[in-house]
Amino acid sequence: MGAVIEVKYFNTFLLRKTNEVITNPTSDQKPAWNGSFGIPASVDGGYPIVDSADISDTGNNWVIEESRIRGGYNNTNVDYGVRAYIVDDEPNGFRRPNSLIYSGIFNSRTGINNTNVFSVGEEITKSADPANGSIQKLYAEDTNLIILQEAKVSRALIDKDAIYTAEGSASISNVNTTIGTIQPYAGNFGISRDPGSFAVYGYRKYFTDRDRNSVLRLSMDGLTEISNYGMSDYFRDEFAYIDINNISGVVTGGWDTYNKQYVISTQLATTYNSEYYNTLSFDEGVKGFPSFYSYKPDQMFSIRGSFYSLKDGEIWKHYQTNKQNNDAIPRGSFYDNTTYDKTKSYLEFIFNPSISVSKVFKTINYEGSNGWKVDSFITDVGDNSNIVYSYDEGAYTEGGVTYRVGFNNKENKYHANLINNSGVNPGEVVWGNNMTGVKGYFSTVTVSTDQTTDPGGVKELFAVSSNFVESSY
Repeated sequence: MGAVIEVKYFNTFLLRKTNEVITNPTSDQKPAWNGSFGIPASVDGGYPIVDSADISDTGNNWVIEESRIRGGYNNTNVDYGVRAYIVDDEPNGFRRPNSLIYSGIFNSRTGINNTNVFSVGEEITKSADPANGSIQKLYAEDTNLIILQEAKVSRALIDKDAIYTAEGSASISNVNTTIGTIQPYAGNFGISRDPGSFAVYGYRKYFTDRDRNSVLRLSMDGLTEISNYGMSDYFRDEFAYIDINNISGVVTGGWDTYNKQYVISTQLATTYNSEYYNTLSFDEGVKGFPSFYSYKPDQMFSIRGSFYSLKDGEIWKHYQTNKQNNDAIPRGSFYDNTTYDKTKSYLEFIFNPSISVSKVFKTINYEGSNGWKVDSFITDVGDNSNIVYSYDEGAYTEGGVTYRVGFNNKENKYHANLINNSGVNPGEVVWGNNMTGVKGYFSTVTVSTDQTTDPGGVKELFAVSSNFVESSY
């Protein structure tokens, strides 16, 4: 049976066979040969220790002679063998967060694998400007390597180098350069410390820079601050809040290939408040952020035309529908179906026509599917309307005739009167439900899907409007 003996690299040794037997040994007696203490008896294959009753059992036994340390005078010895090459007398580790280091090549076709080879005889490092912070994310695209630091986004050629002619124009040459010159994109933006916010679709890259209160898109025309599309104030406050009390929150992002949207989720650190989060999407078609969502993902990604998110180690496929039964998986349902309202979606918007005119909003109308209702209709002066029920929820029968107290369908468009539910304001002659409509310069409206009409099914909304007249004060 074989044996494994731990020796240091400088203790090269010779193996010698011996038939020597020690009879009735004392505790300090061990077989020896030319200064070797031999293989311990406790190791399989080592020198046996027998008593006088079994003196004939010699066996095939080996002892070790260390050729340098305990070798005899003028005895044959072997060399030291391979020794690690160390330049530094004190090889202490250190961090270079703004630098890249690359190994040898890997080629599965030829069987070459030098990914664990880092030759100190070659230039295998490339450093970005340390003033821009640490490198948080790398993304390879065609012949470019995109480098995202905390405060800067740069690119470098891969396996090529740009050679400048005497006239100053750049020409690409197949110089053996693994990572070429690092060239920054215009704009003082980075990815802060949120590499998880990075997402790719086609030639567009999306990510956030919370240190500069920005959501960014990197495309063929460079960096664009897409948070300026009506949401700069929101992200300024949101990024500041998730870093409350010097506890850093989390920003995660992903590309929704199903709806062609960039989805971003800002989450407060769980050590401070695990319940606070906001998940919303950016749509290139409208150049804005059209939707907020009620789910809190750990990660998001798309595969083969479908959008997925991860939560607590489990995967969830979004937009699942059963063509035989649309409510088999209710829309708006996420994860465990208990944390989130799985039957209700809502929109909030502002009516503000004729900005400088005080108005009376008389009706509300919408184009879309059956199943929408008005939860609130509140103006700037505090006037508000009663709830407007959906087409089905507001239906009742009296004397064999069906009436509706909410939306009614006329020429495939849903209409409803606004019934005032306000109290008395100073100076009013007619108030509350004694008047038609609600007064104000503008109104904030919330509409939602009901829980009666095809729960969990498809409900579309194309346009919402209101008829109004100028107030007589």
